Amino acid sequence: MVIKSQENSVGAWAFLVGVVLAILIGLSTTLLTIPALTTYSAQIYAILVILGLVVGFMNVTGKDSQTFLYAGAILVVVSKFGMESVTGSLIGVGVGDMVSSVFAALLALFVPATIIVALKTVFSIAKV
Repeated sequence: MVIKSQENSVGAWAFLVGVVLAILIGLSTTLLTIPALTTYSAQIYAILVILGLVVGFMNVTGKDSQTFLYAGAILVVVSKFGMESVTGSLIGVGVGDMVSSVFAALLALFVPATIIVALKTVFSIAKV
């Protein structure tokens, strides 16, 4: 029987739930116009930000922080530029708005997580 470590289970679940929620929110805002999503969009994005903070504080440890920062920074930059370019290039198809919404939701999740991990890394380098 394999014994699993439970030290990062909350952060791992927050990461998984956040990514799935970000994709679902991004897809559902354009495919299915649900009035509740429009009404509670600020609260939904606040949940994504809180999940991003949980991921940044709990999920990324010392040895994984450099890899997370590379991946997180690339994801944030590509998502931001992708939001602008996809909307402009696929405007007639209707896919551009959907992809842009998914990128915006992923940004709401990954920006706080990347900032927290970067701050933790800077403080660990400074030995404060």
